[in-house]
Amino acid sequence: MQLEELVERFKQKDLRAFEQLYAMYARNICGAINTIVRDEVLAEEICQDVFVKVWEKSDAYNSSKGRFFTWVLNIARNAAIDELRSKSHKNQKLNLSADYFVGILERADDEPNGNVNTDRIIGFIKNLKQKCIELIDLIYFKGYSQKEVSESLDIPLGTVKTRNRNCISQLREHMKQN
Repeated sequence: MQLEELVERFKQKDLRAFEQLYAMYARNICGAINTIVRDEVLAEEICQDVFVKVWEKSDAYNSSKGRFFTWVLNIARNAAIDELRSKSHKNQKLNLSADYFVGILERADDEPNGNVNTDRIIGFIKNLKQKCIELIDLIYFKGYSQKEVSESLDIPLGTVKTRNRNCISQLREHMKQN
């Protein structure tokens, strides 16, 4: 069955379609969450919550705005960051550095059935300037707000916002070229 048809059946609350999509994506979604929260049990809980939320909000998915996996991944990332920002995690820094994330990608080559083209992702990361890697690490992997990044790096908030926009643009350009 084609992915588009599967997603359309899912949006119509077809339980079999949901089960198939869950089987296709749960491992990767849980892994992405675990990269942020660094706790496998918590990551699995958040992953379950994400799929419940996705099921309940299935009509909100719009294929013209992006791929289904990306939509679910964004919901998962936001849920993981929300967890980190919760009171129970506020004073703990349980996140990974960008270097560790790259290490995970390098080790993924050894995983059977790996669907990620890790060489391309590593290449995208390595092509960025160090200040971009540091900024992306803090915002997207450690869950810092732009204000927290400003305070942590001791640079103006406006500079953080501009640099973030520029770094993401650079990353998009690298991806378009490859």
